[in-house]
Amino acid sequence: MAALDLGSNNCRLLIATALRGNLRVLHSFSRVVRLGEGVTKSGNLLPAAMDRAIEALKICAQRMEKFDVRHVRAIATEACRQARNAHVLVERAAAETGITLEIVSADEEARLAAAGCVPLIGAQYGGALIFDIGGGSTEIIWVRKKDGAAKTIHAASVPIGVITLAEQHGGEMNARETYAKMCEEMTQRFGVLHDAMDGSGAFAVKTHHLLGTSGTVTTLAAVALGLDRYDRAIVDASWHKTGDIVGVANRLAGMDADERAQIKCIGTDRADLVLPGCAIFHGIEQHWPCAQLRVADRGLREGMLRELMMDAGARA
Repeated sequence: MAALDLGSNNCRLLIATALRGNLRVLHSFSRVVRLGEGVTKSGNLLPAAMDRAIEALKICAQRMEKFDVRHVRAIATEACRQARNAHVLVERAAAETGITLEIVSADEEARLAAAGCVPLIGAQYGGALIFDIGGGSTEIIWVRKKDGAAKTIHAASVPIGVITLAEQHGGEMNARETYAKMCEEMTQRFGVLHDAMDGSGAFAVKTHHLLGTSGTVTTLAAVALGLDRYDRAIVDASWHKTGDIVGVANRLAGMDADERAQIKCIGTDRADLVLPGCAIFHGIEQHWPCAQLRVADRGLREGMLRELMMDAGARA
């Protein structure tokens, strides 16, 4: 089985097999493609961005052939939802790589992210606020546990991510004033969502925790853990005091891009986009100030794989 997530910033592939009702990961691949570059301004996927995505998809196709993958789901998200010419990329993907891309709705993206992360809700908690900071959108899912089962109380997708936020501010991420302005904007943006969520019932900060997935939160966790290089086995499922992660974000905001790039688990690929991600995280944490944060290096792909596994079991 394989799950492919072509997002606004990254192309990610996960190949797994079912083992006694669980997933056993065989191979993973990730490449920064910045597919959403320029979409907000032009309304179209740029030719260079599509070329980068196709090259990554070719690698994914080769890896799936190597592992003799029989069941595949490949999705594209916010950049393709926004772009008028997304059909061109879908057609190119099919013709040049043999991959059938499915442009999913914001609701479907949120549902899959939740499905992949739900197993990490702490046993001692009544629920969690799952958030997925992407390149072009951010998903917020409130999941509450009841009678041993996890139930989604409220889910929403906000069409703002690290690429779109960076482009709104001209790509200049080094000025402290710019970061402060982004934080203020995100606090206001998520305040609207917080007020809408209140209609679903009271969110209990003391009995819930934050559960973050995406490059932003995994990078912040890696820095907080003092890792010389990113290690999924250490980062995934790790627990942190939310205040510690906020502290890392504030520290990064005081550096310039070159200083951030020298941090090995950030590097040049994320040095410019990590600050918009920090600002989005700031907006979330301001309205859902849970004491504990759990980090998930999983999400959409795991959600897709679990559903592929269940479908395969139903057919057997």
